[in-house]
Amino acid sequence: MTMKKYYILFTFLVSALLLNTANAQYSSKKVKSKYQTYTDSLKAYEYNYIFPIWGQGAYKKGFDIPYPAGIMANYMWMRQNVIMDNFQLGVTTDSADIPLTPVDFIKFGDNINTSYTANIRPDLWIFPFLNVYGIFGVGQSETEVNLVAPVALTTVVTQDITTTGFGVMTAFGIGPVWVSVDGNWTWNKPALLDKAVRVNVLGVRMGHTFTFKSKPDRNIALWVGGMRAKMESETTGKITLAEALPQEAWDRKDQIVMDYEDWYNNEATIAQKAIADKTLTPIVERIDAADGSTIVKYGMDKQVAEMWHMVVGAQCQLNKNWMLRSEGGVVG
Repeated sequence: MTMKKYYILFTFLVSALLLNTANAQYSSKKVKSKYQTYTDSLKAYEYNYIFPIWGQGAYKKGFDIPYPAGIMANYMWMRQNVIMDNFQLGVTTDSADIPLTPVDFIKFGDNINTSYTANIRPDLWIFPFLNVYGIFGVGQSETEVNLVAPVALTTVVTQDITTTGFGVMTAFGIGPVWVSVDGNWTWNKPALLDKAVRVNVLGVRMGHTFTFKSKPDRNIALWVGGMRAKMESETTGKITLAEALPQEAWDRKDQIVMDYEDWYNNEATIAQKAIADKTLTPIVERIDAADGSTIVKYGMDKQVAEMWHMVVGAQCQLNKNWMLRSEGGVVG
């Protein structure tokens, strides 16, 4: 397999988990007339591959297209704010199994997800302007959840994630610049969730490629663009108290219990107390007893705080076999 023109993403957003982004850049670039010898060799090139379809025609017009198949090794780091709504809570103890129950009086502050993923992306050019690819990856996610009511409590949950998916990208030239439009769909399965979360990513990029005079197959590309990530909002899962609460929370368990009792006795309505008796009270009692074996079940609608962000990137193409890329999210 040959290394193609790909992105190594170091971005502060998405998902996800998840975040996944553009796979391949533009499908071809016409070499300038000052490289006439090289251009003439392209026009005379006999194309023996099945893909991309119309590859021979592209060469006859003087376009230097990528090899039909390739593979990318990709690393992504991401940090993003997450919005949580419609929270539901359930509890499993030695004596009871409370199903998920809406708990609308639980309020959240800023919730921050930090994650990284390593993946591989095999791809194939169907046409000189159309690329399809697969995504297969593993990673880890750390989510800091800040509870502000009825008690102030911070939990940090770390879990492994597996990712599978596919994408489609089209690319074309407009004068001296190229434009690529990329969309992919991934299913990201955190270890603590009941099912995989689908994340959809749309990326639009515009850039220019600077070719080396002495080596027409070597170039540097620069680009800017925008990317939108949207995750499937409804998620459910379960976690033990020992996994959910950091040591800092256990160290201040007496204060947590006092704050909860103060809310329960002085602020909670009758309806809220009825819900709390089934969900929150058993949890607080286990925290007070320093028992982390209780299983907390949860459900919520979860989404990234900002779906769109701006990206900038660069690529160094050493030759048609090897390329190195980097891209970062700068706004959003």
